Amino acid sequence: MVTPSGPFRPSQEDLILFRKVYDNEKKRIPQDLPGRVKEIEFGKFRIETWFSSPYPEEYARLPKLYLCEFCLRYMKSRPVLQNHMRKCELSHPPGDEIYRKDTSSIFEVDGKKNKVYCQNLCLIAKLFLDHKTLYYDVEPFLFYVMTTYDAYGHHMVGYFSKEKSSFLNYNVSCILTLPQYQRQGYGKMLIEFSYLLSRKENRLGTPEKPLSDLGSLSYMSYWRTSILNFIAKRDFEKESFSIQDICEGTGFASQDVVSTLQDLNMLTVRDSVLVLTVDRVALQDYIERRQVVALLKLSLTKSLPITCQEPLIDPKRLRWAPFVGT
Repeated sequence: MVTPSGPFRPSQEDLILFRKVYDNEKKRIPQDLPGRVKEIEFGKFRIETWFSSPYPEEYARLPKLYLCEFCLRYMKSRPVLQNHMRKCELSHPPGDEIYRKDTSSIFEVDGKKNKVYCQNLCLIAKLFLDHKTLYYDVEPFLFYVMTTYDAYGHHMVGYFSKEKSSFLNYNVSCILTLPQYQRQGYGKMLIEFSYLLSRKENRLGTPEKPLSDLGSLSYMSYWRTSILNFIAKRDFEKESFSIQDICEGTGFASQDVVSTLQDLNMLTVRDSVLVLTVDRVALQDYIERRQVVALLKLSLTKSLPITCQEPLIDPKRLRWAPFVGT
């Protein structure tokens, strides 16, 4: 595993939860299952896989696959990979770069225009996601691939996919951060980016369920942090706010806001009416423990003047328009 060093260093509480969930996921892996790819070589990383993936039979029965980190083509041996790398024309995902900040970029890849790339991306994802069922029918989806850039090109960090047209307003169908980049904040960046797109579409978004255990952990942490930051910015003595205000301010669907507030013990029932209640002492204590804001050294008797954490994604860097098509 990699020591956290990414754009957003997680709290100790997050790291403990991550390790617990990660260990549970590892226990579910059928270690002795014959004919399963147990390791991939991807760029400079050798990565143990967690689950089986439906590669063609002649590849699926190999203990190790060699993948081009740019076009995602899979091969049987390192010499074949090295020969391929001398000829591969890609140095970034085959789509439009719609976001860049420092060395991080996000590319939008159309499953219809780049079918083979997206199929290979899904096959990689299945190696680390137990619940993933989409492999080859990629045409109805858009894929948002996050990369980190150096002199050799754009190296894939993770991705999420979303339907081009979702009746249920799902803003994420599948989401993955590659194991070598986990615990470094990239998952939360992907989640935040998905909600930025939803806000650009003037919609409230929610991920498709069920989430994997690690996905659920990431989303619950992100929802809690974002909602608490929203609440902390309010001047309780001068303004009131509702669950709908939180939905509009964060872009979260109402069911996700309600479940998160329940998890935070901020919802009570009074006279058969659901009431949002905020314990300012508990709120400040939680924020301090999570290390997600910088608190001014003022008394709790005053309204909460808090400087909240800056977004991981800078909306001004987005160059994107909602998908229009069939």
